[in-house]
Amino acid sequence: MMILFGKRLRELRKAANLTQKQLGAKLSVTKVSISGYENSTRMASIETLVDIANLFKVDLDYLIGTDSYVVSDNSEEYGIRMANEEINLIQELRKHMDLYNNLLNDPKRTIELIEKKLR
Repeated sequence: MMILFGKRLRELRKAANLTQKQLGAKLSVTKVSISGYENSTRMASIETLVDIANLFKVDLDYLIGTDSYVVSDNSEEYGIRMANEEINLIQELRKHMDLYNNLLNDPKRTIELIEKKLR
């Protein structure tokens, strides 16, 4: 959860053309704190999380990486918010169709096999 928060915070900050120092000033925290949040070495307080969400007009769920979405049978609308890194991962996976299909068909088993291989 912290990793996604850091990535999303960095994306939001850069999209708003703010430096870490400028964002810190808006949130009444130091540049060092912003850096820690973005590098996932420090977690913001609940008050700061709320301030960040309000500043960037995003949901807390999105900010901390616990997004949820609803698919309705009678609606053509479908959406989920994803970090750029998540989109890049999916794009890269699609280049390897066997692995991509295995992930879709049995995600838990495929992840376990990848973890085993990495050890």
